[in-house]
Amino acid sequence: MKLFRLILLALLVPLALFAAKNNKKGKSPLDIAVEQAATRPYGLEAAREFVKHMTVADGYEVTVFAAEPQLRKPSNIDVDERGRVWVSEIANYGSSRKPWGTLDPKGDRIMVLEDTNGDGEADKSTIFYQGHDIDSPYGVCVVGDRLFVGRSPDMYVFTGADSGHSTGKKAIFSDIAGFDSDHCAHNFLFGPDGKLYFNIGNHSGQLKMPNGQFAVDTDGYEVSVDGTKVPEPRNHTYHGGLAFRCNLDGSELETLAHNLRNPMDLCFDSYGTMFDSDNDDDGNKGTRVMYLMEHGNFGLVDEMTGAGWHEPRSNIEPDIPHRHWHQNDPGVIPNLLFTGAGAPCAMTVYEGDLMPELRGAILHCDASPREVRAYFTKPDGAGYKAEIKILVTSKDTWFRPCDVCVGPDGAIYIADWHDGMVGGHDISDRDPAKLHGRVYRLAPKGSKPTVPKFDFATAKGCVEAMKSSNLAARARAWLKLNELGAAAENDLLTLWQSNDPLWRARVLQLLARIPDRAEKYLDQATHDADPNIRITSLRVAHGVKADIVRYVGFLVNDANPQVRRECAIALRRNTSSDAARLWAQLAAQHDGKDRWYLEALGIGANNQDEKFSQAWLKQVVGHWDTPAGRDIIWRIRAPSAAAYLVKLIADPNTPDQERPRYFRELDFLKGPEKEKALIDLLSVSIKGEN
Repeated sequence: MKLFRLILLALLVPLALFAAKNNKKGKSPLDIAVEQAATRPYGLEAAREFVKHMTVADGYEVTVFAAEPQLRKPSNIDVDERGRVWVSEIANYGSSRKPWGTLDPKGDRIMVLEDTNGDGEADKSTIFYQGHDIDSPYGVCVVGDRLFVGRSPDMYVFTGADSGHSTGKKAIFSDIAGFDSDHCAHNFLFGPDGKLYFNIGNHSGQLKMPNGQFAVDTDGYEVSVDGTKVPEPRNHTYHGGLAFRCNLDGSELETLAHNLRNPMDLCFDSYGTMFDSDNDDDGNKGTRVMYLMEHGNFGLVDEMTGAGWHEPRSNIEPDIPHRHWHQNDPGVIPNLLFTGAGAPCAMTVYEGDLMPELRGAILHCDASPREVRAYFTKPDGAGYKAEIKILVTSKDTWFRPCDVCVGPDGAIYIADWHDGMVGGHDISDRDPAKLHGRVYRLAPKGSKPTVPKFDFATAKGCVEAMKSSNLAARARAWLKLNELGAAAENDLLTLWQSNDPLWRARVLQLLARIPDRAEKYLDQATHDADPNIRITSLRVAHGVKADIVRYVGFLVNDANPQVRRECAIALRRNTSSDAARLWAQLAAQHDGKDRWYLEALGIGANNQDEKFSQAWLKQVVGHWDTPAGRDIIWRIRAPSAAAYLVKLIADPNTPDQERPRYFRELDFLKGPEKEKALIDLLSVSIKGEN
């Protein structure tokens, strides 16, 4: 999770009106909030009273798990397999640039909160680690005995999580720079493939290894945001915030997405489908939730020039939220949801059984409108659409939900920053002896907390833990089962042969990693009746470095557009002789209406646009001038596309409203083919005038 740079518009407007009406001295909204902090109710009893006035969705209740003084200013939480809640605190928020300075001279803390008597409230609070070297931590992730901490300029892994006391730490990545730590490193997450996932924001500057060298991703690119600190010659430039995947030691770094602004905790379901949220450019009602299509460009700035959304361009979007994210530009992934004005925070996918009506929903915190939401996604062509349900909210402006996690019993835990302000390096809570901060538990009414006991020493026990709603339980089990390899195969088969698609997807990741078993299980998965398992099979094939062409060949004509979407993405940078042919088959199935599918085709053709487009043109045998064909010409970055674009622009049958679209695509092409096409267009224009 991260807190936000802006002093939130949703808070400022009501406070400003209050100040204008009631404050003749002209105090600022922040001054008023600071005055309120001095008399703000404090402690466990105050928190218990506070939750009584929350608005909670029917059938659920919110209870207090922990409150100040057990913790203060939580930025992020994780819940481990024992039900302990790990908290990254930021008492020293904005201390380097604000007159009140450091609120804790010992530095910020990582706390462990534990309910030892099972009454639903934490009665034990332990400092796992404290120091200025972790000031402003924005994420905690428990993986077995390790704790991964996201913060800038260094991201760390600690040992000692089992005992609850740090036994050592080392940096995984370093020198994540930027003047604003809110827009830098965020949280780590353990993925269904046994890898770490994380985001950095658009002020990060770069990502380096602990030895001071630039991190180099699997595409061979040095990770530098907008190339700010990479010496020439630079082989690539990323824009904005980034999303990554890597091994637990930081190796095999893969850039999954770029051109975000200030992305939060990304999240994923058991099939490996990723989602993320993003904060807009402060006050433009353009905050968003995204399906994080792998290797996608998410449109913060102009891909070619780095220009911001205010700059005029061809085919510019009519409304600010779409314009903000360059949604009309070829190569930009469409947004799943626009969520208006806000400060979107952390998210997770609920896959528990305690609240089956939420199974598969994305859970999300937005600190500005003070909402914990559920997004119910449904397939929409090759992408998704979603409906929103508010689970928890409050009229009290001190409710600032900033993170949400799922416990081992399926209950939902919510971190509350609890302050009259959020972001902009301003807080109204400035008394170091009375800093607020809370964690709540959301569950069905009357539900009592439980902690299932798992035997992580045996394959059978670990397979049982793979059913858990809790990510930390699955992470510990995953690592042990992967270590056991073939010795765990029979136990894993009990889930692979079950009727639960989530369990099956989870263990497919492990079965395919058993030596000499990848082909057997991937062959089964690519022919499975469930499209989500077929999608998972392609992602697993990528992860285990299997023959992608083999599995795309099985699925290239799949009836499900999401499966074909994944086929297109899987072909990215595959240079085999069959890759272009398979891509052309996928392109021939584009319906001319599905932007998700079109962008997946563009990702799949990356760096081989000319080769792939020629294979497609050969397949359609000259019948390219269709709605689907014009889409592909618009999206593909092949030099030869310029001539086709000019034909479309000059064609009197082309609707006037489409021409700006084709002019815009010319901005993304380079080379003599483009120059010749423009000269041809000029010649046609001159002839037309004569």
